[in-house]
Amino acid sequence: MSTLQGTNSSWDLSYGNVYPTIALPFPVHSWSPQTGKNGDGWKYTYKATTIRGFQQVHQCSPWMGDYGVFSLMPLTGELKVKEDERASAFKHENEIAKPSYYKVQFDNNITTEIAPTERAANMRFSFPNDDAFIVFDGYTKFCAVTIIPKERKLIGYVTNGTFIPKEFKNHFVIQFDQPFEEYGTWRAAGDTISAKSLSEEGEKCGAFLRFKKGVKLNAKIASSYISLEQAELNLKLELGKHKKFEDTHNAANKTWNELLGRVKVEGGTEDDKATFYSCLFRANLFSHKFYDLKEDGSPHYFSPYDAKIHDGYMYTDNGFWDTFRAQFPLSNILHPTMQGRYMQSLLDAQEQFGFFPTWSNPGMSGVMIGNHAISLLTDAWMKGIRNFDPEKVLKAYLHEATNKGPWGGSNGREGHEYWFSLGYIPYKEVSESGAKSLEYAYDDWCAYQLAKATGNKFYQNIFERQMYNYKHVFDTTVGFVRGRDKHGNWVPKDFDPVEWGDPFTEGNPWQWSWSVFHDINGLIKLMGGKDRFNAKLDSLFTAPNTVKYGSYKQEIHEMKEMILQGLGQYAHGNEPVQHAAYLYNYSGQPWKAQKQLREIMKKIYNATPNGFPGDEDQGETSSWYVLSALGLYAVCPGTDQYVIGSPMFDKITITMENGKRFVIKAKDNNEKNVYIKSAKLNNKDHQKNWITYQDIINGGVLDLEMSSEPNKQRGTGKDAIPFSVSLEN
Repeated sequence: MSTLQGTNSSWDLSYGNVYPTIALPFPVHSWSPQTGKNGDGWKYTYKATTIRGFQQVHQCSPWMGDYGVFSLMPLTGELKVKEDERASAFKHENEIAKPSYYKVQFDNNITTEIAPTERAANMRFSFPNDDAFIVFDGYTKFCAVTIIPKERKLIGYVTNGTFIPKEFKNHFVIQFDQPFEEYGTWRAAGDTISAKSLSEEGEKCGAFLRFKKGVKLNAKIASSYISLEQAELNLKLELGKHKKFEDTHNAANKTWNELLGRVKVEGGTEDDKATFYSCLFRANLFSHKFYDLKEDGSPHYFSPYDAKIHDGYMYTDNGFWDTFRAQFPLSNILHPTMQGRYMQSLLDAQEQFGFFPTWSNPGMSGVMIGNHAISLLTDAWMKGIRNFDPEKVLKAYLHEATNKGPWGGSNGREGHEYWFSLGYIPYKEVSESGAKSLEYAYDDWCAYQLAKATGNKFYQNIFERQMYNYKHVFDTTVGFVRGRDKHGNWVPKDFDPVEWGDPFTEGNPWQWSWSVFHDINGLIKLMGGKDRFNAKLDSLFTAPNTVKYGSYKQEIHEMKEMILQGLGQYAHGNEPVQHAAYLYNYSGQPWKAQKQLREIMKKIYNATPNGFPGDEDQGETSSWYVLSALGLYAVCPGTDQYVIGSPMFDKITITMENGKRFVIKAKDNNEKNVYIKSAKLNNKDHQKNWITYQDIINGGVLDLEMSSEPNKQRGTGKDAIPFSVSLEN
């Protein structure tokens, strides 16, 4: 596996839009080499030939930018603090990029190594026999840095980022193991250098240190959003016992080996395994922890929502519009304890800000659409993760659905007045109206589902009225979802399903028409029955991949990615359509899902720098692959079901937190034998096209017999169909 997967990206074409993350699972802080300029969302691009620093990073998407950033850069010879001038050339053959360890040797023979902990890192710099400098860069906004020569230490804080409260500070302490021969500070992005200066503060400032020639230098770095004292404690708790760099590296390696080893795959090709474990790594990075531990081990945090210190757990750096679909359903299997803490933290955030977070970075942003915190909470509850008060959730969600917050379109509910009066969001009155109508219907079903599961008739009755509203934006005369004005007219009149944009978010009706996760049965009826549904689903993957720019007026990267993938109008690089191949399980032709899913996995995923079919999106795109490679997928988060696909491997063993094991065996599995001939769950014939969460976490065996020919009898009965709310009511 490689953390360079997906790094060959740019703003106009994404193969992941990620950086080679050096981190523990779900860390507070990550680390990365920096090839881009300060402030550039594409902080590392594979085509770059120079590195200008090694950053502490928190960025969940290049489109969101980073926050709390600073960097260190080793130099030899002449001191150069400006980021362009200090950039040093490197080659990928002199680079090792692993989750627990990063190493690069520059062309000038300086070697940098990094090993992470959750809140700290150990860096080692090996210099040739020449002057040895370390440049500290406080990034784009405010920085305060102090040099303490007697203690061989740098301390201070940085304040940078877009979605941060004004009180936000990332306090840092950097402890070196060698004395300073010379030191000073700089400001104005390097235009002014002050030798022997011990402190500096302001925008775009930093510090420099000179060490003896040819030194091998260790730097232990820790940070905290709470205080400098907490940063010092983090250094002590996480690196205090690590006398050598190798101690940190070995501990990080052990952590990742234990986690990745909990999902053991056997069979398949080496390339398949590399892709699987590279994706499993990415699936376990976000959300970031946003809490520190006190001396006694209890958690507390600086809240990005009310800027106060609270006891408890907090998480951040996640866009739920992306991750409710696969990343959270995967984490519910692997990390139920963390998920329980996470769900309570959502309620805490809502109490502190007045609305649930939807895309935190680290505070509220309101980016994208929908109110998907309710999906996370309902999905957790239905899977037995229940350490939060469901009535508080429903009360908070009703406020969410009937008010608009101060941030963007997903902070509260944009167009809520129309939603409750018309039953849909009208075209042009509110942007992205069709997409919002679909997502609000699903979110309101989630609230209905939680209310029903907890016996809360009051909220059940409220949200039962809205969960079928998806029907109001489906035009049966054209067979697609589309825009509708406030008078009930279908617009625009010159409808074309390949046209992107308003009323849809980063997609077109071909991709959005399947976004009725909670009622695929109802969608099948709208499309004219199973035969017509299957024919349209077939066409999704075979239609010409024509693009009309629509309201975007130009090609956006998602369009280019769909064309390059060559899977018809199926645009896997963006989330709204990622569940579509599984829908054959609802319409009597599950063998088509099996074939199509294997083709998608093989065709558009790999472990190279071109490894993803679009933005990786905080573990979502990688989690889709992990779950699909297991042969399972949560089409409708908020139920306890995982729909069956076609596993990539002969045998998969998932070890739960409680030590129980769920094993998926696929006899005669290979690239041609993608169809399920027969299935048994714990030695009993299994005709259903799904299994439950409890089936997985309680341990057991799913035995599949694979074939090169589809079994068109298995999984076709009424009892085989996964959940749809209209089949229950």
